[in-house]
Amino acid sequence: MATFIGDYTCRLDSKGRLIFPSALKKQMESAADARFVVRRDIFERCLVLYTGDDWEEQMKSIRSRINPYNREHNLFLRNFFKGTAELTLDASNRLLVPKKLVELAGIDREVVLAGQDGRIEIWASDRYDAIEIPAGDFADLAEKLLGGSLPAEE
Repeated sequence: MATFIGDYTCRLDSKGRLIFPSALKKQMESAADARFVVRRDIFERCLVLYTGDDWEEQMKSIRSRINPYNREHNLFLRNFFKGTAELTLDASNRLLVPKKLVELAGIDREVVLAGQDGRIEIWASDRYDAIEIPAGDFADLAEKLLGGSLPAEE
């Protein structure tokens, strides 16, 4: 599974295609990873791009927790998959992002692809620039989430 880091500013062309940054492509494990799944994010107004392998891991996790015969679970699945699309890089390393998803994310022309471990977030550039939190707040959050005591040595 790929680990993506860094953020890269790109432009959508008139057909909704963006050139996939070579730095992100180098972070992929193989050329076979050129298959992606894109969907809208659950929490933010952005898109999430998964490699095929990472998408399969997501599906394993969901399948292990969801019963499609439970109404609430079925409602979750319907909304989770709404607008989801499979994408592949073309011969010019471009991705065609579905127009409906571009509109949902509020993307005009300039986008930021931001590596987030095994996935890539796709943001409207102005929205991405606005999400930064003050350094002290980030430090407090890091301490809250990661600052627990270390396990005792044996």
